[in-house]
Amino acid sequence: LLSYQTVGRFCTIRLSQQQQSCVTTITMYKIDLPFDKREDVARERRRNAEQQRKSHVFDPRIRQIGVDVQALEQQVNERQILQAEECHLHQAFAADMVRTDKLAAMLQERQFADIRQLNMALNEYRKTEQTADTRREFDLNDPEMKKKATPARVSDDDPRCSVSGLQKLQGEDLSHKARMKLQQEQMCEWALQQTIDKRQKQQEQDHSDRIHDLKVIELDQRAMQLAEAETECQQAIKLATKDFNAALAREIEAKRRLEKTQEEDNNFTELSNQIHGDLLTENPQVARSAFGPHRVVVANWKGMSPQEVDHIRQDQTIQREEKKRVKEAEKKDAIEWERQTIANARVGLMMDDGEKKSRKQLARELMLENRRLAAEQKKQQEYLDKEVYTNQPTDAYFSQFNTTTR
Repeated sequence: LLSYQTVGRFCTIRLSQQQQSCVTTITMYKIDLPFDKREDVARERRRNAEQQRKSHVFDPRIRQIGVDVQALEQQVNERQILQAEECHLHQAFAADMVRTDKLAAMLQERQFADIRQLNMALNEYRKTEQTADTRREFDLNDPEMKKKATPARVSDDDPRCSVSGLQKLQGEDLSHKARMKLQQEQMCEWALQQTIDKRQKQQEQDHSDRIHDLKVIELDQRAMQLAEAETECQQAIKLATKDFNAALAREIEAKRRLEKTQEEDNNFTELSNQIHGDLLTENPQVARSAFGPHRVVVANWKGMSPQEVDHIRQDQTIQREEKKRVKEAEKKDAIEWERQTIANARVGLMMDDGEKKSRKQLARELMLENRRLAAEQKKQQEYLDKEVYTNQPTDAYFSQFNTTTR
């Protein structure tokens, strides 16, 4: 027979006594332990998340662009839709709240009015019907009770006066029957009076309703009469307006004819004045100005005389000669300026040549200096490559980076 002992996750198998000579201790993996699937699920989830993260991190397109435009646009659209829904919901709530507030305010005003009317009616009823002298216990609280009550002793022969001098002993009620009868009669009178008052109020209410109905009928009839009167008044106004418009039209027609006649007369007079006036007859005397012989009235001037024309031509001849002399002087000045410009250009060319020679000399010196600096830099780079930077990194060194997303 085999016997085994469990220690941790391993088992030790022992043989029977007959096989002690070849006892062998075997260590094996324990298979019968319960298998926990949650660890494998969590491990697989982390592995998948790592693969997805690698696909995003090591993708050149996503890494260079930096964002997922499609996802962002979808988020923006969803956010806009959500905001629109929230705005619509808020507007609906606001409209409902406004309607509820208006309804509550209206109901509250109606309740206040009803309470006010009830209080006014109650106070009026108390003032008119519930006076102090109509109360059942008024005889107990009457301030004139002592004056109205019978004195304890009227005379010496008053039978109420006993030997001991007490008018009433404890526990006695001599006037109980009379008082009860009186109270019952008073209750009957009160009930009868209330019935009468109620019937009277009902009659008053009916009378008031009847008067109100009659008043409403009277107002309706009055309104109909006013409407008929207003209709008749409007018709009269329309008729008067029509007559007035007809008279006004006749007046306007007469006025138009009179204006036309006056306009024809004025046109005829103006035509006659133009024919016989100085404008068409070209009278030279009308162009003379009152401010001197050298000035004329522009509106009446008909042209210059032959003497004025000869004088103007002489002035033009003098102006042409003067202009010719000015042109000759300008020509001489232009020739002198051209000579000065040529001389200045020659001097400038000479200066440019000297400046070019100086620039060539500087460029030559700069080139020599650059060659010297290049040689020194080359020697420095060779020293760094051969003496300083001797340990060059291989591909294995670079391949150890950027292997995970963490």
